[in-house]
Amino acid sequence: MMASQSKSSTQKEQKHPQYTDDRQIVNSLMADEPTDYNLAELARLMMRYQGFPGAYDIQSDLTKVMNRWKYTEETLFEKTRDIHQTPEVYRNVGGRGGEDWS
Repeated sequence: MMASQSKSSTQKEQKHPQYTDDRQIVNSLMADEPTDYNLAELARLMMRYQGFPGAYDIQSDLTKVMNRWKYTEETLFEKTRDIHQTPEVYRNVGGRGGEDWS
C-alpha cells in the first residue's frame, strides 16, 4: 500500500509551499552521488518533511536515497553536523547563496 493511501481518508493531504522546487532537488539526489552538498540537502529535506502531512512521494524518495547511500537517519545527521562545521557547503550553490531551512 502506498504511503498516501495508508493515511486516514478523513485527514486531508497538505501541499508543501516548497514542493515544486523540492521535487526537483529530490529528483537530482536520486540520480546523483552522496557529496557533502547532496548529503546536506538530503538532511535538510528530511527535516523539512518529517511529520509533514503530505508530499508522501517526496518523503518516500528521500528515504530511498538515504538507503541507497547506505545511511540511517542517525548517521546522516551526524555526517551533516560535521559538514556544517564548514560554512562553504551552501556558499553560492545554484545561485541560492544561502540556506533555505523553511
